[in-house]
Amino acid sequence: MDTRVLIAGAGPTGLTLAIELARRDVAVRIIDKADTYFVGSRGDGLQPRTLEVFEDLGVLDAVLAAGAAPVPMKIHVGGEVVGERMMVDPVEPTPAKPYPTGWFLGQSQTEGILRDRLAEFGVHVELATALTGFEQDEDGVTATLSTGETVRAEYLVGADGGKSFVRKTLGIAFEGTTDESVRMLLGDVHAEGLDRGFGHWFASPDDPMRGMMFSPLPGTPWFQFGSPLGDGDLEVETALPAIQARLDALTGGGITLSDLAWSTVWRPNVRLAARFRDGRVFLAGDSAHVHPPTGGQGLNTGVQDGYNLGWKLADGAPELLDSYEAERRANAARVLGISTELMRKYADGDDDAHKRGEETQQLDISYRGGPLSPAGTGALRPGDRAPDSPLADANGKRVRLFELFAGPHATRLVFGDGELGENGYRILPAGSVATGTDLVDEGGHAYAAYDVKPGAEVLVRPDGYVWSVSRGLS
Repeated sequence: MDTRVLIAGAGPTGLTLAIELARRDVAVRIIDKADTYFVGSRGDGLQPRTLEVFEDLGVLDAVLAAGAAPVPMKIHVGGEVVGERMMVDPVEPTPAKPYPTGWFLGQSQTEGILRDRLAEFGVHVELATALTGFEQDEDGVTATLSTGETVRAEYLVGADGGKSFVRKTLGIAFEGTTDESVRMLLGDVHAEGLDRGFGHWFASPDDPMRGMMFSPLPGTPWFQFGSPLGDGDLEVETALPAIQARLDALTGGGITLSDLAWSTVWRPNVRLAARFRDGRVFLAGDSAHVHPPTGGQGLNTGVQDGYNLGWKLADGAPELLDSYEAERRANAARVLGISTELMRKYADGDDDAHKRGEETQQLDISYRGGPLSPAGTGALRPGDRAPDSPLADANGKRVRLFELFAGPHATRLVFGDGELGENGYRILPAGSVATGTDLVDEGGHAYAAYDVKPGAEVLVRPDGYVWSVSRGLS
């Protein structure tokens, strides 16, 4: 074999998967047909669950430093500021939700941070390298590249976007619709005269629920803009003068746009692949599911595809590989429903379209009832996201459960007395004396978070979901 895994597509999904493999010393190559790296925002909202994933991958500090928290949105009607609102209500962090409100960072910056992390493992994106064909057999995949090279790999992953060459070559149906009745003008642009401490909604008095939205992109001079298009916008210009004219009609002037990075008329192309796997070939990210931009779900769902698939490919056990499609396709279908409903509200001028609730945070993703998660009882069951909790080690140093889960391994937690295996930790009641790998529960928080009794054991998967629970669960 030339490599263990070949990844086609170097967006957030492919990069996350490559990091997951590289940090497990799995040979991986990641190629992309583009000549240069993408510059622009597109997926700029990082959900709380994605921030947890990024903490595990070792990129969270860089993401937080480059990005920004949600900002208030000023509502401008007829050129006057008539109010402010928050897209996400501020929430204080807790051990169970350490990053409760998400973060904003342009997609190209997120990709750059992930590329830098991948380079630390000696793996680099191969640009101007397209996948032009592949065949698979019982032992692996033979892929041909646009450079003329032939690559032999155990597995191929198509993370190559909504127009996926991999998916089309496999003949996998991309089920869904393209809705021409709903369209949006989207892009990134400089906006002189706009306060970057706020997002902005511009509308006219006769139709305040329709207009243009501008959101500052942290770490860049650009704003991302979006505008729902009505029946009267059948022919829409996407060049800078037309966008400036559209804004001037709502504001009366005073804001100068320049340096248009990209713009497009977007139509809801909401689709889900019929299968996420064909033998030794897998689909992940936009190649498997495409979302409306509303709710900030697409990039985040793709990142978690890569996070789910990485440890399973590294292990290679048939039951783990079989579980990928079952777990991730069901989740993608659910998330598509959430983002599509938000899109409808936005297009219809629904005031609730600008609010983001817990359903978009992806903290409620569950694999209960899946192939790796047999039925259980109690508040904590196999397939649940493992919650965090503050603990203290034998030296009195504070330790978070997320710190124990981080890295390419499963983690066994024993509450009270019990035998510990590899990567095992014994959690003792508050007031106990910790020795060795023992950890002391600070004030009963860990016990409460897991809803367990002394003697319980919890095995946590490498991706932070509960694998099994046994003994003493309440």
